[in-house]
Amino acid sequence: MSKLTDPRPRTVVLLQYTGIGDLIWHIHYFKMIAEQSQGGRVTVVAQPSTLTKAFIGKEPWVEAVIDHDHRPRRGEKRKGKHAGLAGMWRMANELKAGQFDRIILFSGRASRGLIAWLSGIPVRMGFGYKGLQRMFLNTPPYISAYKGEALAVYPEASAFMVAHGFCQEAIVPRMDVPDEMVAQMTQRMASLPRPLYAFAIGTSELHKQWGIPNFAELAHRLIQKGAGVVLLGGPAEVQIAKDIAAQVPEADRHALSIITDAPVLGSAAALRLADVCVGNDTGMINVAAAVGTNSYVLIGPRGTLNQDPELMHNVRAAKLADITVDRVMGLIYPPSTTHTKPGN
Repeated sequence: MSKLTDPRPRTVVLLQYTGIGDLIWHIHYFKMIAEQSQGGRVTVVAQPSTLTKAFIGKEPWVEAVIDHDHRPRRGEKRKGKHAGLAGMWRMANELKAGQFDRIILFSGRASRGLIAWLSGIPVRMGFGYKGLQRMFLNTPPYISAYKGEALAVYPEASAFMVAHGFCQEAIVPRMDVPDEMVAQMTQRMASLPRPLYAFAIGTSELHKQWGIPNFAELAHRLIQKGAGVVLLGGPAEVQIAKDIAAQVPEADRHALSIITDAPVLGSAAALRLADVCVGNDTGMINVAAAVGTNSYVLIGPRGTLNQDPELMHNVRAAKLADITVDRVMGLIYPPSTTHTKPGN
């Protein structure tokens, strides 16, 4: 659709942050921006670690996803294509080729503002809570940096959207799961008892890991109560899932399933079908809440997740190791009937 037939601006949005949870908190905001953009679509620039292509790459409101290979995970041991000044220039040239009318930066960093300026995109919007970034932007209003006890990513994105009139108040993140993925997971998990608990066992950093013995003991105690348990992760969690299962008594393993081989939307479907999700501070715990599942994040002393006061429960302590199985069991069993899903 051309400018002659649709006067709305051709738009690209850029997500600064690196995690799956960061993406989940922004999806509904990106979609709102798409509704006010040319063709009802946006191009999304995001780091590969967010799995943006897998989660929303096929959504009808997404024109394209551009990888911003800025900061690879430490385990990859390589320099990103878009790292450093030369990488910023490369990213700016990729954006220039898109011939966008507007770039919306979900970022307060001057480096992202510089990329936008170098790209030559006429309308440049960003958080602008530091004067250095504002040098490269030209479309206020700007927001103040978040100072509360929660992680800043979602509150700042929400404040930015409200300031620019895309919405009137913060929107609780929600995401849809393809029906075919739900059907596949329904069949795969059909033999497991109810209520069904999904454990989000992965984590990008060791200090966020609650631990194999804790997850194994929690699984054992839930199964003894008649519940089913799914150990949910990706390829990186294959071994930890096996290690957790190995510590669950053999007599209990009939009610335990491991899902580490599903695509990300398949994992989202499994979470959609679960009654409760409990897990580390990882992307999939945010996916769980976004698909409507009551979720308990074992977050220890870190900043809380405040994007969904109804479904996201922060389990805090002075140290992550201080969160006991007894405490978690008391929080999650029996599951709240408030959020029971049809057919579960």
